[in-house]
Amino acid sequence: MDLGIKGKRALVLASSRGLGHGIAVALAREGAHVLLCGRSGETLEANCRAINAEGKGKADWIWADLSDETFVEIVAAAVRDKFGGIDILVNNTGGPTPGTTQDMTPEKLEAYFFSMVLRVIALTNALLPSMKEQGWGRILTVASSGVIEPIANLALSNTLRPALAGWSKTLATEIGRFGITSNLLLPGSILTGRLDDLDGATAKRTGKSLDDIRTAKEAAIPVGRYGTVEEFAATAAFLCSQPASYITGSLVRCDGGAARSV
Repeated sequence: MDLGIKGKRALVLASSRGLGHGIAVALAREGAHVLLCGRSGETLEANCRAINAEGKGKADWIWADLSDETFVEIVAAAVRDKFGGIDILVNNTGGPTPGTTQDMTPEKLEAYFFSMVLRVIALTNALLPSMKEQGWGRILTVASSGVIEPIANLALSNTLRPALAGWSKTLATEIGRFGITSNLLLPGSILTGRLDDLDGATAKRTGKSLDDIRTAKEAAIPVGRYGTVEEFAATAAFLCSQPASYITGSLVRCDGGAARSV
């Protein structure tokens, strides 16, 4: 299938590794011009070299930290300087530290609210005028399956990510007439460094081995295994595509059927 995004300008947040990097690669392989963003300049530069060497799309990068109060200003200026505007925005952030509700101090809650919610919304607002003017755009926000089924020992994530679900749905109703879609993509257990860290934390908390933790988790997933970054990124690329123009305001799961709710 031709996704119809060759030459489209895409910004992918937190794309030095993991899900963000996978999405950037998938979009570039469809011919998009991708701007990677993160805190590791060396890694981002290496990622861009690899993408450009494939010769299908183009890649550039900028250093930007979601926890920095100047994040929105820096990224919006880079988009204007490098692209002149934007067609595809993939909102992606790192996850917060594990812990229970009793571990959620006001300081932690405020800090992660700024980096995971406020700056995502502020950056989207800053880039929306370009999409409205051209009458086409895709806004995809990566959250967590905890939005629909809270995950044990991830109280901060379970608290903050649902705010993005309400925002994304509301946004979709406001921008649909401009040819812009807004969707939320929820990863389940996808093989990334973040998942390694979370499984390790669970093993430590429960006193079980890492192998036992993973065996139990995979047994609870209907497809019987963890997902791959490539599978998740392919789903993201489709939601950013031209054929997906009638999908908006949706909450899409990529979790192997793990969530039990309908």
